[in-house]
Amino acid sequence: MLPLSADTHERSVVTVIDFTAFIERLATVSGETILPFFRTSLGIENKAIKSEFDPVTEADRAAEAVMRRLIRENFPLHGIVGEEFGNERDDADYVWVLDPIDGTKSFISGFPIWGTLIALLHNGAPVYGMMHQPFIGERFSGDNGAAHYHGPSGLRKLLVRRCASLGEAVMFTTSPLLMNASDRAAFERVQDNVRLSRYGGDCYSYCMLAAGHLDLVIETELKPYDIAALIPIVTGAGGIVTTWEGKPAQGGGRIIAAGDARVHAAALAHLNR
Repeated sequence: MLPLSADTHERSVVTVIDFTAFIERLATVSGETILPFFRTSLGIENKAIKSEFDPVTEADRAAEAVMRRLIRENFPLHGIVGEEFGNERDDADYVWVLDPIDGTKSFISGFPIWGTLIALLHNGAPVYGMMHQPFIGERFSGDNGAAHYHGPSGLRKLLVRRCASLGEAVMFTTSPLLMNASDRAAFERVQDNVRLSRYGGDCYSYCMLAAGHLDLVIETELKPYDIAALIPIVTGAGGIVTTWEGKPAQGGGRIIAAGDARVHAAALAHLNR
């Protein structure tokens, strides 16, 4: 449930319903904006300053623009942090954090392993998050207290699975090639101890962890808009998301998410050895 300053129980219930309905609306309109671009010949720009490849498309910008417009119209005092158009009023009590297409490299390659990330922060902490994949028709949402899936197979509650040790764990990262040499060496210490390590997934990895299909996600160089929406989903499903230092993760950086506290602790020990 979102933390609100309403004076009465009745007003609190109405406000929570309004926020939830609005987030669903943001997901719907962003999906309707993005889908006409998917698996088409679309313009791609490289945002990277150096030799890296950091693509952005017309779909990214169009989806973020339509979400920003709706937020301004409905909540003019709220802040907005977005990947494509920067920050507005990011010191407000309520701040929306938007990533229109998390997994743009998969998007431009025609693979549906991408999603729109929508987070709502209250006093700097993520209190609600949604990952929407409009091509498949899946939505993963959470409010730290609970998490849910809504898609082709219906509506169900998300729960992480128990995993007693790293030796039993399935781990994902988007790509170790995105890590610097030192972080990659630390990641490989964990990789050497897990049952299975797989690459790819972007935001989907965290949702599959929340759904109980894998046990560990380790990433580096994340921005706030890459992770803020995923934190309430994972924690709502019973998991843990922190930095490699064990600190709150909403600021991005080096991130570790686990479904079981034992796996989280063991992985942190290897990362910080």
